[in-house]
Amino acid sequence: MSKEIPYKIYLEESELPKRWYNVRADMKNKPAPLLNPATLEPMTAQDLSPVFCDELAKQEVDDTTPYFDIPEPVLEFYKMYRPAPLVRAYCLEKKLGTPAKIYYKFEGNNTSGSHKLNSAIAQAYYAKEQGLTGLCTETGAGQWGTALAMACAYLDLDLRVYMVKCSYEQKPFRREVMRTYGASVTPSPSMSTEVGKRILAEHPGTSGSLGCAISEAVEDAVSHEGYRYVLGSVLSQVLVHQTIIGLETKAAMDKYDIKPDVIIGCAGGGSNLGGLVSPFVGEMLRGEADYRIIAVEPKSCPSLTRGTYAYDFCDTGKVCPLAKMYTLGCNFMPSANHAGGLRYHGMSSILSQLYDDGMIEARAVEQTSVFEAAEYFARCEGILPAPESSHAIRVAIDEALACKETGEEKTILFGLTGTGYFDMVAYQKFNDGEMGDYIPTDEEIQKSLSTLPEVP
Repeated sequence: MSKEIPYKIYLEESELPKRWYNVRADMKNKPAPLLNPATLEPMTAQDLSPVFCDELAKQEVDDTTPYFDIPEPVLEFYKMYRPAPLVRAYCLEKKLGTPAKIYYKFEGNNTSGSHKLNSAIAQAYYAKEQGLTGLCTETGAGQWGTALAMACAYLDLDLRVYMVKCSYEQKPFRREVMRTYGASVTPSPSMSTEVGKRILAEHPGTSGSLGCAISEAVEDAVSHEGYRYVLGSVLSQVLVHQTIIGLETKAAMDKYDIKPDVIIGCAGGGSNLGGLVSPFVGEMLRGEADYRIIAVEPKSCPSLTRGTYAYDFCDTGKVCPLAKMYTLGCNFMPSANHAGGLRYHGMSSILSQLYDDGMIEARAVEQTSVFEAAEYFARCEGILPAPESSHAIRVAIDEALACKETGEEKTILFGLTGTGYFDMVAYQKFNDGEMGDYIPTDEEIQKSLSTLPEVP
């Protein structure tokens, strides 16, 4: 007899995962290694240690260890806001009139308002253990910067944040939360770094990109003794930390004998999607189960659906290693009209390899349709979703409506990465009818891709 499914499924403290999962260990086709931009040779942990914390550098290059123990202080910190609930969207199902069962993993029940805190506290912990003074980072919509500011304040670390300029201007309250936690916040590109000055000279008046902000943060970190650079998405180490999402989700579903047919997540750099789906992908790789996994990205920054699978610089200033990924070119600048944080020119090497292998599919959606879905969801479920998460909501609703047409009783799972209470400028533009759907032309994308580095 099947158990009655509550609105919210919580794990007991004793059921919380104690290890992060490294999906690379189960991948037959491993993600290609990071390359030294000067020599084009694969980078080792020792090569990465001047930029990253030592332990994070080791995790970045380790594609054989299936699990990493979560340090006890990180587990203690997680208890402040984890377990995160797995929610049955009964109200949304009823409103849609669909036979589908819809679940979402809600990661917004912490002060930073998103899933980013899962990796922020881990990266800050390793920095503290190494005896470092502080960290430098970038942030797009500000969720990562906010989470890292919270983690650094908790551990008494200094933090310098380079925030994509258009988000710095559009999301002043998230900027102020970072400052409240003690971080310094600089709009990027800026005149504070040499690479920032160069980018501004080449792209005068630019509203910035994550690639620009990464370049500035890396330069700042390597220029100051006792500092290291940390990244909130894209890197393999970050996806490892974020598997706490998928591990919790799978444990909660197993507890009630629930098996998802479709798993959906928004995709910018890949941290949320990778964290949610990795344990399920592991089952697929081991031949234990099968799922349909959909990565949802904005049509204004469509790295998977319109990008090229190739080695590219991780940053616009071309000071970082080269990663093999689906990319739009490191010079690609998303439109300032794009309201969400999914602004990175490339995609996680792990997710790029899985996509190239046909393990996951990708879909790009227009911004106005995303906000239509966000408001529909808010009115049904009572949570104002972040614009990023709303990309997944859009496709979850579309899949549920398809079930309504066919009568199929599929189980749909999606990741609700966080709340949208600091994104009210975007909601205001949508409500006032001032939001548009900018989609880059083939010529714009090809112009950016024409600068891809030549890698044998």
